[in-house]
Amino acid sequence: MNPRFILQKLARALLTVILIVTTVFVVLRVTGDPAMYVLGLEADPRALEQFREKWGLNDPILQQYLRFLSNCFRGDFGYSYFEERDAMTAVMERVPKTILLMGATAIFTMLVGIPMGVLAAIHRNSWIDRFTMTASVAGFSLPNFVLGIFLILVFAVYLRWLPTGGSGTWQHLVLPVLTMGLAEAAVFARFTRSAMLEALNQPYMRTARAKGLRRNSAVWKHALPNAAIPLVTITGFFVGTLIAGGVVTETVFSWPGLGRLLITSVSNRDLAVVQIIVMFIAVSMVVTNLIIDLLYGWLDPRVGSARSGE
Repeated sequence: MNPRFILQKLARALLTVILIVTTVFVVLRVTGDPAMYVLGLEADPRALEQFREKWGLNDPILQQYLRFLSNCFRGDFGYSYFEERDAMTAVMERVPKTILLMGATAIFTMLVGIPMGVLAAIHRNSWIDRFTMTASVAGFSLPNFVLGIFLILVFAVYLRWLPTGGSGTWQHLVLPVLTMGLAEAAVFARFTRSAMLEALNQPYMRTARAKGLRRNSAVWKHALPNAAIPLVTITGFFVGTLIAGGVVTETVFSWPGLGRLLITSVSNRDLAVVQIIVMFIAVSMVVTNLIIDLLYGWLDPRVGSARSGE
């Protein structure tokens, strides 16, 4: 792969993270006063002023931003007003729970969505195809919070098979994973079907069958690997929707992850915590898309060579 192509992607990734972090930093400081949220509306004006002076909130935004960058380079990401401790510590405690939820959802999505798409393509216009496409439309049309509440009512309230929320056991993980995974699996099923239909109609498939290769072997050895290239592209969108859906899902199920902490911190104007979480999300998205770009260039060398000449 061309080194220039890789360097261009790295530079764009770094610039994207900086722009996102800067935008969030400015927006948080012009849309509310943390002193009012922490001390309350009835707080003494002198106490409010002392709070702003202590945390440098009276300084110009540019000065605050430069101080923020300087502290970040030193490994100091700020102090949580509400947690009353180091902001990074408060955030890192929630990371394992979010990784567990997203990892389980990703596995469920791949195991359900891709086989459904392959079966629908192989049995085109059959009842399997119609059922898969109908289920996929229903899956990604239903908002996460609606599906989550429905699953709670059915499996937690009426059947009493699973807990309504929280964490600690594998049972607590089932409903949040289903809530996020069903919609994502529906999207993957549709994209897989489309990519597989295109691959099945290619000349190399007819050649493989003409050489005596069985249909299933031709599908798994030739059609699916070639259909994987467009599937790699949507993985970046998948990570984005997974993060966005995780914020809602963690709130609905009281899952103690980054999404729930983000909602609480934004409501309370806990600036340092919000900035760290947004930075994590931005880096995760950018790194994922960077890996996908590099992987796409590796799977199809024409992409890397074409883009390096831009």
